[in-house]
Order: sequence, then structure tokens, then C-alpha cells
Amino acid sequence: MAITASMVKELREKTGAGMMDCKKALTETDGDFEKAIEFLREKGLASAAKKADRIAAEGLTAVEVDGNAAVLLELNCETDFVAKNEDFQAYVSGLAKHLLAKRPASVEEALEQQMVGTDSTVKEKLSALIAKIGENMNFRRFEIVEKADKDSFGAYVHMGGRISVLTVVENSTNEDMAKDIAMHVAAINPRFLSTAQVSNEVIEQEREILTQQALNEGKPENIVQKMVEGRMQKFYSEVCLLEQPFVKDPDVTVAKLLKKEGDNVTISSFFRFELGEGIEKRQENFAEEVMSQVKKS
Repeated sequence: MAITASMVKELREKTGAGMMDCKKALTETDGDFEKAIEFLREKGLASAAKKADRIAAEGLTAVEVDGNAAVLLELNCETDFVAKNEDFQAYVSGLAKHLLAKRPASVEEALEQQMVGTDSTVKEKLSALIAKIGENMNFRRFEIVEKADKDSFGAYVHMGGRISVLTVVENSTNEDMAKDIAMHVAAINPRFLSTAQVSNEVIEQEREILTQQALNEGKPENIVQKMVEGRMQKFYSEVCLLEQPFVKDPDVTVAKLLKKEGDNVTISSFFRFELGEGIEKRQENFAEEVMSQVKKS
């Protein structure tokens, strides 16, 4: 049976599911609307779509290491209560293993892949979880990282998944040190790895701010430049990982800590996911919410 645009539109209006999901349901059921609705319900797609406009800024970040490959990911839900749910946590664990096995290039590609160890796609499994738990969820981002045998990963998860960090230390197999640096990144949140990574735009903007601060303090113009240079070094020590005082021993910088391990030991990259960063969270007044429910009852 030919599936028309009007049939897809009608099914979408009845279920709230996406257009492509509706078309697939109608195709699978040869245009039978009741069976198509049941198909969407079984996949969790009908109820999941109705929750899609609800803000999901809680959830978990996670790190999974497998030999010379590791993945960092974030899965969001609406409440931290659901983030502690065993099914939610199991999905995060399974998703991490899937990403390492299949190596998708994007979230969109990952969602369409058949999830490792299941007969459903990543998206279908997520939709079924949404339907079961009753909250909107969103697979937001991931980063797959590789290293050589001579290098080490530093993996650290803070506060049960509020922050996850992955560092790659080259020319050292000291995983304890790599993890200590990951803990440092979690705590201090550097913006850059080294001064070389700071863009000219950021440098000029900071110089301008520091210059104006010095002039506002009434400093003579002939010494302002020297003051700015000194304060720029302080700026670098605040935003660049290698220049920062090591959180467990502030007497040494991270760069000096690495040098103790060996002259050629360095950090090639680091990744830090903080749960919900950049997501505009809904501000709720729980007293008003309770009162509104009382009035309805």
C-alpha cells in the first residue's frame, strides 16, 4: 500500500511522533493506523515525542576506557532523581560501550545505529526508556579519544557523574598521575592546555581589560605596560592547564609535575564535560507549583 503524506500527517497528529517515525510505522504495518499506533507505542516513540519540549538539564556524564580507546559522553534527563535510576544508568553504560564499538562520527549517526547487544537502534532504546520512566531525555554529546601504548588515560568522574574528565598523557604509563591531573581539571576547569592555544583575540581582549584596570587605578602610563605583562602571566596561570599550580601540590605547576616524570612527558589533550553546562535551565517555584495543584484538587 502506498503511504501518502496525508496519512503520515494524520498519524503524527494522533501520536505526536516524528514524521519519519510515522512513515516507518505505516510502512511496517501496510497503512493500518491502529497497528501503526501500536507500533509507535511499542517503540516508545509516541509518548517520547510528547515530552520532547521539556527541558532536560540533569542526567549523567560518564567515561568508559577500553584499552587504547576511551569515550566521554553526556545523557540528559529532567531530574537528578531519574539520573539515579538503574535503568537510566544501565542505558548510559550500554551507550558508552556502543560508542566505543561502533565509533559514530556524530550523535545523529549514533542514534540511527543498531545498539550493540540489542535488536533496536540507539534512538529506539532511548525512546523506550523515555516511555518507561516518563521524563524527556537527550543524548547530548560524546568524544571518542585514542592513545598509543606508551601513553596513559586519566579518567575521573566527580559527584557520581556531575563532571567527567579524560586526560591523555603522552610518553608515560603512570595512570595514577594521569588521573590526578584529571581530578585537577575537574576542580580548576582550565580553558586551554597551554599558552600556545590561547587565541590572539583572547589575549588582546585580556590585555585591553588589564590596561584599563591599571589606568583606572591611577598608575602612570609609562609603567602600565609592565604591569599588564605581569598580570598577563597571572592570567595564563589561571586559564592554561600546564601553567596552573597543581591542585594537590600548589608549589609546582602541572608542567613541572610532568617534568618530574620525564623530559618528554606531556599532556596531548584533555576533555571535561560538566552536566548541563550551556543548557538554559527552567526556574521553578515549587511553592507556587504545590499551590496550583492544591487549587485543582
